[in-house]
This record gives sequence, structure tokens and C-alpha cells, in this order.
Amino acid sequence: MIIAANKVVRIDYTLTDNQNQVIDSSQGGEPLAYLHGARNIIPGLENALEGKKAGDQLNVHVAPADAYGERDDRLVQMVPREMFEDNAEITAGMQFHSADPEGNVTVVTVTNVSTDTVTVDANHPLAGVPLTFAVTVVEVRDATPEEMTHGHVHGPDGHHHD
Repeated sequence: MIIAANKVVRIDYTLTDNQNQVIDSSQGGEPLAYLHGARNIIPGLENALEGKKAGDQLNVHVAPADAYGERDDRLVQMVPREMFEDNAEITAGMQFHSADPEGNVTVVTVTNVSTDTVTVDANHPLAGVPLTFAVTVVEVRDATPEEMTHGHVHGPDGHHHD
């Protein structure tokens, strides 16, 4: 079966950066399952998998624009330390959810802490990073009507939404 829209695809993968450092891998765990065409994975990888079949192996180089986007320095802000709970220990690397005035929630990463300010970055941690995926297609199957309606893969026993 060929990978196309509305197919459930399971892949084994290893993700590395430009320095060949492993960022993530399915090795030692279950393959990643996603619904093809439902934007469950980054566009550059999904496009490269189109038309492949179980057993295919490929190396996919994905530019930042087709992954997590380019870094945007406007998404880095210094905020007053008082915006955080009193006595809260804030350290670089911590992540928080932040809402804008319209209620859109973004994850921000603390990059620097001083006595009066906390610098937060709303860029995805992999923004601006070219990525390389070593991929093996494990399985391709038709999505169930429920999976297509929900826009994601369900486990062997189905899926229940809260």
C-alpha cells in the first residue's frame, strides 16, 4: 500500500541536526504512527514520505521553513520578574504556557533570568534548525472513518476523547 492522504503510517526514525547529534528517535520504542495528510508531522517529512511503501528506507533533509520555521527574534522578550509567582525558582530551560490577549496559548522557554527580568523565547526549540530524518516505513494502512473524522491515529483499542 502506498502512502497517500488518509493512510495511517508507522515509521521508525532517527532525527539529527547539522552536527549529526541525535535529537529524537523511535529506536527502542514503538514506531511513530501518524495520519498522512492531516498535518500530524512536519510538512517536509510528510512530503518526502508521499508515495513510499512499507519497507522503504530514506534519509530526508528538511529545511527550517518546512520543519519548525525560521527563528523570529521578535518572539524573544524580557518580562518583569514580578510576572512570575513570588519565590518561584525560575531557571533557563524551563517552559511555561503563555496566553496572548486573544487567548491563543504559546509555549515559551526561559533563556535567561536576572534579578529583575526573565527572558522568554516563544520560538519552537528547533526553529531555524535544518533537520535530517533517517526513516524506515514500517506499515501503511487505510485510516478508519473515526481516525479520518478526528484527524489523528487511534490505538488498537480505539480512542476516547474527553
